[in-house]
Amino acid sequence: MSSKGVNEDCLGWAARDASGVLSPYKFSRRTLGNEDVYIKITHCGVCYADVVWTRNKHGDSMYPVVPGHEIAGIVTKVGSDVHRFKVGDHIGVGTYVNSCRDCEYCNERLEIHCVKGVIPTFNGVDVDGTITKGGYSSSIVVHERYCFVIPKSYPLASAAPLLCAGITVYTPMMRHKMNQPGKSLGVIGLGGLGHMAVKFGKAFGLSVTVISSSMSKKEEALSLLGADKFVISSDQEQMMALAKSLDFIIDTASGDHPFDPYMSLLKTSGVLVLVGFPSEVKFSPANLILGMRTVSGSITGGTKDIQEMIDFCAANGIYPNIEVIPIEYANEAIERVINKDVKYRFVIDIENSLK
Repeated sequence: MSSKGVNEDCLGWAARDASGVLSPYKFSRRTLGNEDVYIKITHCGVCYADVVWTRNKHGDSMYPVVPGHEIAGIVTKVGSDVHRFKVGDHIGVGTYVNSCRDCEYCNERLEIHCVKGVIPTFNGVDVDGTITKGGYSSSIVVHERYCFVIPKSYPLASAAPLLCAGITVYTPMMRHKMNQPGKSLGVIGLGGLGHMAVKFGKAFGLSVTVISSSMSKKEEALSLLGADKFVISSDQEQMMALAKSLDFIIDTASGDHPFDPYMSLLKTSGVLVLVGFPSEVKFSPANLILGMRTVSGSITGGTKDIQEMIDFCAANGIYPNIEVIPIEYANEAIERVINKDVKYRFVIDIENSLK
């Protein structure tokens, strides 16, 4: 580490206990290393992960927890060995801020699968032994490898949700070749992840069907997001009409739900990718074996894929649907995330509201 320090206080909002209630909190960021970038945060997306760790859902929260791992901002300082960024650049930080950089996955730029485990952007143990604190804060210091160039033509508020919601669906779509024009894609759930899957699907030239439990999503899916079809999952007639018609399905639903009805929608050799977190996955082996179908899982992505996705969104005019809020609204926003009352991603205006 260099002796160059960044000692000014960082202002954030933190949860102090499992109530998850956020309130102002001052702390210091770590010293700027030779390969680090110091970022003034302008925007941070609100993700369900923020609910999980502010409320200790996994029993491993290290309070105080400063959440937020969909971070966009501006470079204000760089270490002496930083080559990818300069002061004034627009920059993004996603769900992790470090990895071993030496295992087979890190070498392939699939750092999210690091053998030793990535260091998460918040509620993780950093290289200096401190607990990482996320983007509900005025600044952050991150190794340049785990930062991403955001083109200046692309709004920072829109960029923030790409760093988790966007990449979580983009990664499996690319891995399973869901970018072949003319193929058919089903999207289960129309939240932060699902609406991005629809946008990517249309950009790739796919025929996109949204499958939802809520009729209220129909107009949004068809008119707002441009999906080709909308099906209510509880309507057996609609589901039967869709049988064996989809090449791919992305399942973004985190609530418990049956899988056999969705598996039956896949063509022979079809692929269902799970990116949500239901408590269990159960389906008939026949639905897998008889149609040569594949069930896969995925989580965010490596640094190469994240930068590729940002560039793709900028080049193709793909923007998340967001509701920009002040930091003072964060507690209410998290309640609305729990109640699925957001279209489709809250983004905190850190720069103009965190004072």
